[in-house]
Amino acid sequence: MTPHSSPPLPGPSGQSSTHISADVENNYYDGVDLHELYSRFVRGVPQILGLAALCVAITAIIFLAASPMTPATTSMRVNFSFTGYGRGEYPDHSKFDPDDIRASDVVFEALKRQGFDGNGDFQSEVRAALTIEGVIPPNVIRERDRLRAAGQTFSPYIPDEYFVTLTLPRGFPLSGRQRELLLNEITNVYKEKFQRTYAEPPLAFGNAFETLRKADYYEYELVLTDEIRNITAFLEQQLNDDNDGKSVGALDSDQQQISGNFNSARTFRSRTTNLSFRDLLEQTHLFAEIQLNETLGLIYQNGLSSNRIADMEKMDYNLHMLMDQEQKEVDEAKVVEDLLSKAQERSQGYVLEMKSQAEQQRPGSLVLDQGLIDSLLSNDSYNFLVRRALDAELKVKGTQAEKSRLLERRKIMETFLKSTGEDQSAVIVQVQQSLAHLETSYNELISNIRRTHADFAQQQFADAIHISMQPASSSIYRPLFLAATVGGVIGMTLGIGLSLVGIYLGSPKGVV
Repeated sequence: MTPHSSPPLPGPSGQSSTHISADVENNYYDGVDLHELYSRFVRGVPQILGLAALCVAITAIIFLAASPMTPATTSMRVNFSFTGYGRGEYPDHSKFDPDDIRASDVVFEALKRQGFDGNGDFQSEVRAALTIEGVIPPNVIRERDRLRAAGQTFSPYIPDEYFVTLTLPRGFPLSGRQRELLLNEITNVYKEKFQRTYAEPPLAFGNAFETLRKADYYEYELVLTDEIRNITAFLEQQLNDDNDGKSVGALDSDQQQISGNFNSARTFRSRTTNLSFRDLLEQTHLFAEIQLNETLGLIYQNGLSSNRIADMEKMDYNLHMLMDQEQKEVDEAKVVEDLLSKAQERSQGYVLEMKSQAEQQRPGSLVLDQGLIDSLLSNDSYNFLVRRALDAELKVKGTQAEKSRLLERRKIMETFLKSTGEDQSAVIVQVQQSLAHLETSYNELISNIRRTHADFAQQQFADAIHISMQPASSSIYRPLFLAATVGGVIGMTLGIGLSLVGIYLGSPKGVV
């Protein structure tokens, strides 16, 4: 007989016992006893907290044990702003590459200054851990995506700010503070290198008298004349080159003011010397015309020399070298002239062909054919050859002028070599005094040029390379906290699950 085969009995509310037993069975099999679950959860609170604490400790220990092998990041932001940067060029028109900041010589010098060995694997590991990434604003990305979707072309975007990141294991023999100082030092070394290359005069600039310490008298003319020529070219370059590296004379005054290409060196005046580059150029001319010509004139007119026979041999060898150089330049000029004449003949032929084909076109039609394209290419080639021919002729004329000057100097030296018995002591004393005054004036001129140019370079390149965000290292506490949080969540979840199914760790039977 089944449990429900007995006759139904009346219940307290008038319901039969059959209905009551059915409700009990439904609650037992189909429902959830929340009171029981809650009692199990309350009983398992110590277990939940214990497991959570245990998992937090385990994950923290595992993280700390593995932390020497986990990467740690130290990053900073570097901003670039100098002449020509918008075109991706350095001030001398060479290509700009942000990876230059982690060049081997830069990293080596930075490690050396921080007291580390910059040789071997240490430098290689540091360089491999350095990355440079451009900072691109979101609006630039959206604009370029819009242009790309519209099928339009756009020029390459050159970021003016870069992330410099050093990613090394935490166990690497560099603390977080040392990594920050190293990144800062790398930027300083790169900035100093930039200043030496583009903001300071050449190292050989202004060292003429150091070169002449053991030179003979006739060599003063050669060295000092070249030195004055170099100084003049340096000052004229400062006056004639604009901020974009183009000639200021190529633009009229309105275009210069509107486009902002006017060279600030033309209006610059030093706060230290109160001199402009034009003032320095005038001082150089006066130095050459008054003091330099006086000293060189005494040497030239008296044929001063400590060993005239040795000087004659030097002159003969120099003449031989100049003659070889002249012959080589003449041959090159002849080749360029032959190519120029052939290009001129082909250019005339292309122009005639273009005109004949243009006459056959219908009125109002666009004339654009192969003859026109060939003619344009021919004109470009012709202009290129014209410039090369002009440069070749100028080289020949310059070598010929140098040879003529040396021949005249040799002739005078030969005249004094034939004369015997002359006393040069008085002239030598006079020349020595003149050289002493000349060196003093020369050093003063070079000092003025260097100080004026230093002030100008500080104005032009003060913000060429600067750190826009100081180096900062990622802290170990944040990832440790995240790992402990994950471990605590796992332990708490495990404890709640065991408690709800009635398993209690540490009870006599383990199951209730």
